[in-house]
Amino acid sequence: MNTRLAICLRKARYPTAAAAHLAAADATITLRPYRCDRGDHYHLTSRTKGKRVPRPASP
Repeated sequence: MNTRLAICLRKARYPTAAAAHLAAADATITLRPYRCDRGDHYHLTSRTKGKRVPRPASP
């Protein structure tokens, strides 16, 4: 995923993948972390197009 610099600067940044995963788990919507190509940090996105989304566990 390519992030424009202006967009990168407006988004929340997480120093590690673990920190990004914790923030995604606390969100009220489904988010996934991704590594930013503009720096050594992570952002969150709600986009799932082209990504494998795990099926919900069946009871």
